Amino acid sequence: MQTLIIILIVLVIIAAIIISMVKIVPQTEEYVIEFLGRYQTTWKAGIHILIPILQRIASRASFKEQCADFEPQSVITKDNVTISVDTVVYFKIFDAKLFAYGAANPLFALENLSATTLRNLIGEITLDEALTSRDTINAKLKSILDEATDPWGINVSRVELKNIDPPTEIKNAMEKQMKAEREKREALLQAEAHQESVIKKADGDAKALVLAANAQRDAEIAKAEGQAEAIRKIYEAEAEGLERLKAANIDKGVLSLKSLEALEKLGNGQATKIIVPTDLTKTASDLSVIGEMLEINRSK
Repeated sequence: MQTLIIILIVLVIIAAIIISMVKIVPQTEEYVIEFLGRYQTTWKAGIHILIPILQRIASRASFKEQCADFEPQSVITKDNVTISVDTVVYFKIFDAKLFAYGAANPLFALENLSATTLRNLIGEITLDEALTSRDTINAKLKSILDEATDPWGINVSRVELKNIDPPTEIKNAMEKQMKAEREKREALLQAEAHQESVIKKADGDAKALVLAANAQRDAEIAKAEGQAEAIRKIYEAEAEGLERLKAANIDKGVLSLKSLEALEKLGNGQATKIIVPTDLTKTASDLSVIGEMLEINRSK
């Protein structure tokens, strides 16, 4: 009975040892294996057998992209303003062996390298440039970190300045400046709107005057054309009357009387001067002589 128990215990121990020897490496991970304290190989994803005592897993590396959110750093700008900068670094491990042996603590080294590089970059620019040149700072910081972390088996894919926090008094001054700029833009917009309104009103008044002048001109032209048409009609009627008299063979005496009637009408008008044609004067004198002769004959 005791022998059976011993055999069972030995079998359990052997099974436990065999189970502990079987290692499964997940996808996107690699294991760095040492044999008697020296680097032997790098296990890829799959099933592997680890020899106890002789072999050990020195490091596990994940090839997924990782995000390191470092603590805010106090940085002094070129114009001697102390600001707090919060940095986020995105990186991937591309070599498990370099990541295991390149640095004692790669993530800690990356954090300190990021802080010192950031201080150097911010120290070369002013506060306004730091606030408006984030993309430039991100690109320079990413380039420097990516090159410096290659011996550690780390590839820096992106760096972002998550937050830049200036001192309180600087914030207050910036808020006042922004408020003044907004008020200035508002005043300029109001002035431009007033100027545009005045210009449009003046333009409208000018167009109204032009339209009124055109209307008055058209009215005067129409009136003049009407008067000219009336005069033309009168002359045409008189000419037609003369033509009819001529066609009826009216003698010169009747024509002379008509001329005198026209002269009488002219005398009754408002004209101050009357010009009498010579033939009409002769006709009138002839008629007066005839009249005197008729009176003499009547007396006899």
